[in-house]
Amino acid sequence: MRIGILGGTFDPVHNGHLALAYAALEQLKLDRLVFVPACHHPLREKESATIASPESRLEMVRLAIKGEPNFEVADCEIKRRGVSYTVDTLREFRAKYPRPSELFFVTGGDWGKNLDQWKDIQIIFSLAHFIVAKRPGFDTRHLPRSVELLDFVPLDISSTQVREELRTKGFSSLVPKEVLNYVHDHKLYQT
Repeated sequence: MRIGILGGTFDPVHNGHLALAYAALEQLKLDRLVFVPACHHPLREKESATIASPESRLEMVRLAIKGEPNFEVADCEIKRRGVSYTVDTLREFRAKYPRPSELFFVTGGDWGKNLDQWKDIQIIFSLAHFIVAKRPGFDTRHLPRSVELLDFVPLDISSTQVREELRTKGFSSLVPKEVLNYVHDHKLYQT
């Protein structure tokens, strides 16, 4: 079995995350791709008062992938609480899916350039294929040999941009309709 793992804060999940997930599913020939919302991201510089709760972010991912048979969401990092380290998550997945199942941890080029800051990166490499989605202008020469590249042209979307649109306009075409409804119903990303 080939299992993809896409971690992130998903604050909120948006069409760029979904496009990356579809690209990984197709190019890596995955049987399934699992979204893993972080409880607290270890490399995020500071938490903002406008960031949705872990439970809300988990529910928004559930809504965004509803009806997609090859996608699922895992709450392991939220249940663990505290800072979410990829190495801990991959250990859980490896226990659940022992070899010969293959694990593919997928991340964007923005996080792939900071590998020296990741906890136990060599152990991560031993637990799963480490896949970095290329971005325009992203220099891949500094990446370790064990990093594999996903050929992906990202949508020009960021969660920061989506939150700002939701805050100022109350609307964003960059999120699935079900996520937008959840944001409105729970009054998220408002000042």
